[in-house]
Amino acid sequence: MGIQGFTDTVTVTLFSTLKMTFIISKLNRLPKEERDPLYLKLIPSSLFGRFGIDPKTLTNGYGERVVTGIFPTDENFSCLEIRLRPADRDCVFSCQVSFESFMKSLYLDFVTVNNPFGERFNVDRDEGGGDTLFGTRSRNIPEEIRAMEAGLAPGMVRPGFGLLREFVNCLDDFAFSLGLKTISIGALYYHNAILWERRGFIYFRGGKRMERIHNEFQPGGLLYEKLDDSTRFRRKGMEKTVRGRSWAIHDGILLDALDEEWESPQMYRMVGKDLQVNTFPGQTY
Repeated sequence: MGIQGFTDTVTVTLFSTLKMTFIISKLNRLPKEERDPLYLKLIPSSLFGRFGIDPKTLTNGYGERVVTGIFPTDENFSCLEIRLRPADRDCVFSCQVSFESFMKSLYLDFVTVNNPFGERFNVDRDEGGGDTLFGTRSRNIPEEIRAMEAGLAPGMVRPGFGLLREFVNCLDDFAFSLGLKTISIGALYYHNAILWERRGFIYFRGGKRMERIHNEFQPGGLLYEKLDDSTRFRRKGMEKTVRGRSWAIHDGILLDALDEEWESPQMYRMVGKDLQVNTFPGQTY
């Protein structure tokens, strides 16, 4: 069901109800007058002005409701979506969150931000029309090449807006409102991990591998030597940029050079604190 408007009213009993036993399903079961203002904290406020969306009615200039949410009362997740028009194929913004019990943290399952006016690259569908599942099931090589040449990173169907800093502030605000002290994520791609590093996330698992990847991309390293122009994604010089490395890793260079598959690093952030880690010193995106 969609979010039904915006209100500033949040009862003080919410925090005692959730506390550290918090799971998303409890939040989803709250009256929408309490639930919706909390979830709206996850949306970067600049998106409302950028696309002419009324933050109270959540409608566009045509009066159409374009901010929607999925809040299952018996599941540990919730999802928010924004589209320019309700029938649009791609969301302008979407994110899904859940509760991670081991670290007692807010877990960001995914976030996507798309410029609806930017060119679309069909990397999410293979040449037979099937879902590529972010390239884990299949790939659309011609579309990936087009996306790469246009400056996009793996998994991106359109350019973004550079909203990560603002979105992390939204995550902090949302988590703080629920009394949570940490935010955790899984970095789907190499470039995701680097971008999360820039926004104060450090590694719970996978940090040593990220350091090794950097070392092996240095001249003489195993990954460096595999940048041999054997595919469009393994051209010489791609080790110099975050995107170049990410495309090479997406193309399977880790398996060929190190006999290892890419495994999404697990990362976390303390709410309101920028922790410091940099596994690609002197990086160029």
